[in-house]
Amino acid sequence: MTVVDDRIEMADTSDERTLDMMFEWLEPTPEGFKVEIVEGNVYMSPQRDTHWDIIFDLLEQLRAAYLRKRLKTDVRIDFPGRLNGFASDVVALTEGATKDPQGHWRYQDIEFVAEVISKGTAANDYGSKKATYAIAGVPVYLIVDPYTGTWHLHTLPKDDEYRSTLSLDFGAAIELTETVVGLTLETGGFPRD
Repeated sequence: MTVVDDRIEMADTSDERTLDMMFEWLEPTPEGFKVEIVEGNVYMSPQRDTHWDIIFDLLEQLRAAYLRKRLKTDVRIDFPGRLNGFASDVVALTEGATKDPQGHWRYQDIEFVAEVISKGTAANDYGSKKATYAIAGVPVYLIVDPYTGTWHLHTLPKDDEYRSTLSLDFGAAIELTETVVGLTLETGGFPRD
């Protein structure tokens, strides 16, 4: 509290956080960990071999349709909603994608997102992140679950849900030729946890 003339000014006690502030508090991130903020909650996950092997496999296959510079992994992208700064496992950006004034890739330029399930954050990938991706209009959202050996393809976003979902076991191809991605992803080599 400060006294100015005969007035009393109260100190600013608002708890208004921004994503930039929150990420700044978390730096530096320990090596081998990924940090995300989902609906204002901080999640830090260790990277596992199985997790990384699936991500790398997806990236290699996506290279058939995307230039390397259009593919991102574990890069912060801010999404609609309250304090949503995701570091998605795999992102494919549109041709001509641009960064926002803060230097972050724009969610509006995403064509494809894949999340590989981690036990501690699976609820986010199946729940609030899936709803956020739908709200953001991400055309293709893929969840890969090495614990169950299944994948879940979500397309046709409307409001906070995807109107089309297909779930199959590892080994079944993910047919994306009728989507903006325009190719088929093979899953037979995906490892299980």
